[in-house]
Amino acid sequence: QVQVVESGGGLVQAGGSLRLSCAASGLPFSGYAMGWFRQAPGKEREFVATISRGAAYTDYADSVKGRFTISRNNAKSTVYLQMNSLKAEDTAVYYCAASSSNSRRVESVNYWGQGTQVTVSL
Repeated sequence: QVQVVESGGGLVQAGGSLRLSCAASGLPFSGYAMGWFRQAPGKEREFVATISRGAAYTDYADSVKGRFTISRNNAKSTVYLQMNSLKAEDTAVYYCAASSSNSRRVESVNYWGQGTQVTVSL
């Protein structure tokens, strides 16, 4: 049974930092591209970042480029999202995703986590 579990969300002031973690089990972790998506209230789920199987390739949404960093540790079957210089518009539920290939498309995700709330206050 595949499990994808996020942690690290919370409440932070604008300009602050948070680090999200995502642990996956029940799948060959190093065989999957991993990514983060987010969904704000009343909006569609959107792409945030993705990292290739061996971590050689990363891609970011323009809205987070330069502020967020995605990384992974295949030995621990864990992917991370370091979020710096947070803004109020970053407030959303953040979802970890496992995909057979790097993609920005929600439809390309094979497995989703349950989500973790990130709230950025002014």
